[in-house]
Amino acid sequence: MSLMRLRYVAQINPSCPAFDGLHDEAELTFLPMENVWPGDRLDLGQRRTKSSVATGYTRFQNGDVLVPKITPTFEASRSVWVADGLVNGTGAGTTELHVLRPGAEIDPRFLLCITHSHPFLKLGEAEMYGVAGQKRVPDEFIRNFAVEVPPLEDQRRIADFLDAEVAQIARIELVQRAALSKIDERDRAFLDFELDRLFARFGAIPFRRVIRRIEQGSSPQCDSTPAEDGEWGVLKISSVKRGTFFPKENKRLPESVIPVRRYAVRDGDLLITRANTPELVGDVAVVDQSPRMLLLPDLIYRVELWGGLLPEFSSIVLRGSRVRGLIQATARGTSQSMVKLRGEDIREWPIPNVDLAEQRKVIKRVAVQQAVTSSLRFRIGRQLELLAERKQALITAAVTGRIDVTTMRGIRE
Repeated sequence: MSLMRLRYVAQINPSCPAFDGLHDEAELTFLPMENVWPGDRLDLGQRRTKSSVATGYTRFQNGDVLVPKITPTFEASRSVWVADGLVNGTGAGTTELHVLRPGAEIDPRFLLCITHSHPFLKLGEAEMYGVAGQKRVPDEFIRNFAVEVPPLEDQRRIADFLDAEVAQIARIELVQRAALSKIDERDRAFLDFELDRLFARFGAIPFRRVIRRIEQGSSPQCDSTPAEDGEWGVLKISSVKRGTFFPKENKRLPESVIPVRRYAVRDGDLLITRANTPELVGDVAVVDQSPRMLLLPDLIYRVELWGGLLPEFSSIVLRGSRVRGLIQATARGTSQSMVKLRGEDIREWPIPNVDLAEQRKVIKRVAVQQAVTSSLRFRIGRQLELLAERKQALITAAVTGRIDVTTMRGIRE
């Protein structure tokens, strides 16, 4: 086994002959960062023409290992090996990827395992440059990363062992993620049962009858880091998610920018995302954590209600299937990756015509249900974290030679 720098066993960010050889209107695979996931979660389904991605994109071909360079995707260990399956044998994607093309002295699966090892990830994180939230792993780090390279036969034996072990972990992860999906279905079914009962018994009124005002904030240029105590911050879209408000999801307002204080969010504010992907646009939450100095952005609506409708009850109704279906039908946009809601669309949503006492009863029942499912989500999430730690520990031990894979039970003959 010899210690070698990666640049001697793999080409780092090389040219792409498979791409160059295509005519301008030929199709190829397109790979945005949201589709870059290890294992079966890698999505190679998008296509583009060569002319549409001729500039401003990273090029790669069958057999390449792709390493995300930007935080937090790099630290999340989302490197992939594109063994085959690319349209016309080539693809283009986000510029936030490093391309590693294995040479004759290294097995591509072993190279992929190196990129998932603890030393590679931790040392790469330490070498990142740029401002917080936009830090990137430099090309030089990958080129100069030193690794023990065993003979090819041993590399393949290690890769076979890890393929078997990681596949076993992946099967367990699949079961856990399926359980999370079932919990989500249970929550949706409970909400819809409660709401259908209310609509059937009390009827519906348009949301506009209880809306006092709808406003959106503004989004000045902000720092990428969250605001500290005593600093102003502007909320991100991710601060509103599945009925919960996350105040730490914000960007710090520079000291040179004067905050527009009328956009400061307050306890009890009903927030609705104005723009997002089709699945997430119209997400809703009630501010309930005595927020610090946080401002409303232009991509989130604040809906002020008259006294006959509680914001917590509104949040429940707006997460139900009836309203979500209307959101899917009315959201507009030129791109399926980002659509927007209009204020007039929100005003037409149906709301059960119930009094405050009935609203409070529903709020209490939903809170009891969600306390149970939240506990289940936490426990499953912790199990997934432990599985990820186990997988990284196995990979690291195998590629660094700390375990002898020939004596382990991971080999499947």
